Amino acid sequence: MSASALLPILQPKEDDIQKMLAAQVHLGTRNSDSMMTDYIWRRRQDGVHILNISKTWEKIMLAARIIVAIENPQDVIAISARPYGQRAVLKFAHYIECASIAGRFTPGTFTNQITKQFREPRLLIITDPRTDSQACKEASYVNVPVIAFCDSDSPLQNIDVAIPSNNKGKLSIGLLYWLLAREVLRFRGVIDRSTEWDVPIDLFFYRDPEELEKAEQETFDEVVPVVAPVPEFINDDFAAPAVAPVVSDFPVVEQAPAVTAGWDGALSSTDPQVTTENTWESNTATQSGW
Repeated sequence: MSASALLPILQPKEDDIQKMLAAQVHLGTRNSDSMMTDYIWRRRQDGVHILNISKTWEKIMLAARIIVAIENPQDVIAISARPYGQRAVLKFAHYIECASIAGRFTPGTFTNQITKQFREPRLLIITDPRTDSQACKEASYVNVPVIAFCDSDSPLQNIDVAIPSNNKGKLSIGLLYWLLAREVLRFRGVIDRSTEWDVPIDLFFYRDPEELEKAEQETFDEVVPVVAPVPEFINDDFAAPAVAPVVSDFPVVEQAPAVTAGWDGALSSTDPQVTTENTWESNTATQSGW
């Protein structure tokens, strides 16, 4: 089955192919797995394998039809332990109303009924068979089908539907989940095929926290603070009111004249009643009568 075998309404549009090429969905790695040979178109001179976009689109349509066949959307779980796919998984689960596990997968989630995170899904969607190998292994124990985005070197053990794509680029992962969510909603009849989906692809892309902080800092620096001009009051109407003198009911006590010490230690005073003749010796002679 190839993309040419699909119905005309399910054929990819030129805009979809251009988006996949711009996001580098078709670029694989220098290594290749023997089971991924059917999905590799050719190999470049630098050793990078080129994936067949026609088969990528075909598997996306097949995966969307499988997801729609599940009656309860909560029985579908999208998993991504890779940081580039965590935001895409959360957005994908939000729009198609399924469950998601973003980050580290707890061993025993599908097999150990004692754990609080125990779940019994009917379908599993993983971003990378290598990073999500634990979830893929447990799904095989409980007979849960697995849909996976597989690169040229990805192992296909315990994988039921392999979507050949670049699962290492943040743009590629975001676009793949956006395309899959759009096709699921189209099969459900939520959106029409003749119209474009109003959800931007940027919501599914990974965003680096450091880049966000830098962008916010640059935006903050570009904003020039607006200072209001200070009005100059020339009119006397805005002058401060005159302060009336304070009248006290207590009598005013005059201060005593200050006594200052000269350089040679002699006392000087401005009071005429105080003289330097009135010393301790003269007072003693007067009292004794000597």
